[in-house]
Amino acid sequence: MSLAATGALLGLVAGIGLVIVAIRSPRARRIRYADRIEPYLRDTPAPSRLLDDSAAHAARRSARVAPTPLAAVEALARPFLEDAARRLDRFLGGRAGLVRRLTQAGGRTSVEEFRTQQVILAVAGGLVGAVLLVPRAVIGVGPPPVVGVALIVAGVAGGVVGREWWLTRAIRAREDRMLMEFPTIAELLALAVTAGESPVGALERVARLTHGELGYELRLALADARAGATLVQALEGIATRTTLGSLARFVDGMAVAIERGTPLADVLRAQAVDVREAGRRQLLESGGRKEIAMMVPVVFLVLPTTVIFAFYPALVSFTFFAQ
Repeated sequence: MSLAATGALLGLVAGIGLVIVAIRSPRARRIRYADRIEPYLRDTPAPSRLLDDSAAHAARRSARVAPTPLAAVEALARPFLEDAARRLDRFLGGRAGLVRRLTQAGGRTSVEEFRTQQVILAVAGGLVGAVLLVPRAVIGVGPPPVVGVALIVAGVAGGVVGREWWLTRAIRAREDRMLMEFPTIAELLALAVTAGESPVGALERVARLTHGELGYELRLALADARAGATLVQALEGIATRTTLGSLARFVDGMAVAIERGTPLADVLRAQAVDVREAGRRQLLESGGRKEIAMMVPVVFLVLPTTVIFAFYPALVSFTFFAQ
């Protein structure tokens, strides 16, 4: 690398640093309304634990976290990440759909946190693409600059799309766990109702005894009911937070049984049987797909190797006698 190129690179880095310092200086940085009123809201009382137990537990856990050595770096980088996350959110759009998908994934990540994670992964992907250009800049060996720029763009896009793919995978895994928990919870509800519990009492008992994803949804429904919604509306909120048809049918059956006074235990047992049958069919279908996928290594790896071991000695013998 020539002296002029080194000087130009150092000057470019220094110029970018000065521009960032000038933009993020206190005089140039715009103060948000939330930043101005935040000091006056620090002493507000904590919300009721009855409305959201998970939020209170998360707040207590975060309060007990000890400061790490990277806390200063995190505090310095947070304004840049928040700025980039807001710009990315405006560029991609679809905030309502993203909120719905985050809710389906459990609602433990906000939109801002998700966009910040996308920004971090995009920067990491861009750095991976830029690392491939280092040999080209140092020793002149490597991909041409056009390919390097394409790799950087592909790394940035891959980071953004990769986080979206991971969210889709988390939603699918969570719904699979809910389907596995559903028959047991439905039978527990039926048992509690048969023993004389009211629908609300049965839901409270089962939600207290279970700790899975469906139990978490039941606790959210009970929190909505305590906040003023009717039990039917709270149960319908479970169906809106998931894409499972069997769970939506279960909620509709419970709502109809509560409104019309029909025997709830029979409805719950029938729903549990239906979900078990659906899970059995899904397992058979998955086994059939896996069986077809297992044919790929057999046909393309095992079979050619067997043919080679069978015919190679004969081929060597024919070649030897032909000579």
